[in-house]
Amino acid sequence: MVALVGGIGLQTPHPKTEEPVTVVELTNMLMFMPETVRIRAGTTVEWRNTSLLVHTITADPDLATLAESVQLPEGAKSFNSGNLDAKATFRHTFDVPGTYVYFCIPHEGAMMRGTVIVEPIVQ
Repeated sequence: MVALVGGIGLQTPHPKTEEPVTVVELTNMLMFMPETVRIRAGTTVEWRNTSLLVHTITADPDLATLAESVQLPEGAKSFNSGNLDAKATFRHTFDVPGTYVYFCIPHEGAMMRGTVIVEPIVQ
């Protein structure tokens, strides 16, 4: 495993493609761990539900009841995992640089939110 820029999050090769995947766990404490990850454009984030509760990974303003639950960079498309039972996973590849704020629909009132900071690819 390799620490990401700024030491936020962990990056591991995807078992089938060997491409880097950043892992975020969904916990019984109603938190995304880590809460913030910093990645390069083109990186995939994999959320793993390690709790016994159903969670979602949602970055869709139409599904939020609180405006501060979602933030998308200009040109980025919204996404939603749907309900993730225990041990389920969801992946999303981030191509548009900027800051993404996402939330868990069942636990939005508990402020279960996460942030993905996507940095442009430097050539």
